[in-house]
Formats: sequence, structure tokens, C-alpha cells
Amino acid sequence: MPVLALPPVTPTLIWILVVLVAVGLYLSWTAGRLDRLHARIDAARAALDAQLLRRASVAQELATSGVLDPAASIVLYEAAHAARQAVEEQREVAESELSQALRAVFADAQQVDAVREAPGGEEAALELAEAVRRVPMARRFHNDAVRAARALRLHRKVRWFRLAGHAAFPMAFEMDDEPPAALIERAA
Repeated sequence: MPVLALPPVTPTLIWILVVLVAVGLYLSWTAGRLDRLHARIDAARAALDAQLLRRASVAQELATSGVLDPAASIVLYEAAHAARQAVEEQREVAESELSQALRAVFADAQQVDAVREAPGGEEAALELAEAVRRVPMARRFHNDAVRAARALRLHRKVRWFRLAGHAAFPMAFEMDDEPPAALIERAA
């Protein structure tokens, strides 16, 4: 019976295999990192949505409490309602309009003092100030995660090997989130 002789394994072939394995491991690690960044974006977006909903809910509650004058109540209620009901494409605009309405209603310290002096107004003002303060932080966390994922997705290796799969390109959440200064100062 003839013995089958295998060709000798050359050092070049071994190095090629080592390089291919190393490249495969690196691409796998990069894909995993990109996946973790997308998960971080999802978590940050959920936190941002929760803070925006909390801010709109507290503003709407304050508008219907009878603590504000009627004109301010209507402006604040309509902006908060629009922010809560906005579809995803209009969300940034609606949230920016709520920020503008909050600054318009609480433009001067007398309005904040009037709210705080009303029964239950102290708690409402503190809750609104806290909600307004948390929105910029949540938006910053979200946009930082988006920035990191975008930077990684723009690398050639990610594009060439399609490491992002079918995930949508992450978009930052851009809105006017400047809090009303009088509310923040008086509630602190």
C-alpha cells in the first residue's frame, strides 16, 4: 500500500495563517466594539427620552395646576403637550419649543417666586428645575455615544468589511435645551 506524502508545511504558509487569524480577531474585536457602542447609544437614547418625557410631564402638570397665570399656563401646556405627542421626525423641534416656552414663562424671578409661594408650588418648582437640569446631561451622554460610534464607523476597515451590518447611521439629538435661568437660580 503506497504511503501518501503530504507536502511540507512551509514557514511562509504558517505566517500567512497567523496573519489571517490575527486580522480576523482584530475585525471581530472591532465589530464587537461597534456593537457595544450601538448598545450604548440605545441606552443613552432611552435615558434621554425618559428625561424629556419627565420634563414635559412636569411642565404640563404645572400648567394645569392653576399656579401660573392663564396666559403662561396655555403657552406652557401647549408646548408640553406638543413635545409629548411629537413624532420622531419633529421631536427635536417640539422639545426646543418647550425649552423656549419654559424660558418665556420663567423669564423673571417674580414668576418663579409666585409659583413657589402657591400651595404645592415649592415642590413643583423644585421638580421642574430638576427635570430641566437633567435634560442637557442626558442629551450630552447620548451625543457623546453617537460621536464615538460615528468616528468608528468612518474608519475604512469598518466600511470595507461592513462591520456595522445593517445598523442605521447614528444621529445626534440636536435641540435647544438651555434651562430658564430664573428657575434654576431660585430652585437651587
